[in-house]
Amino acid sequence: MKVNIIIEKDEYGYYAFCPELKGCHTEGDSLEEVLENIKEAIELYLETLPPDERVYCLSKEILTTSMEVKVA
Repeated sequence: MKVNIIIEKDEYGYYAFCPELKGCHTEGDSLEEVLENIKEAIELYLETLPPDERVYCLSKEILTTSMEVKVA
């Protein structure tokens, strides 16, 4: 099964979260570490959900885009 993850990088390291699974997030010092951590976090999160709720969470449609904005 595939899920969406968002990864952000700042001066402290990497932060990742799964938009389909509210509250499922983690961090790491490297990209490899944060990818490993978010995979484990998602698997553990899904284990805690009843099957019907798991299907609901994973069937959400996630749309992504980029846009240019003006900054005053």
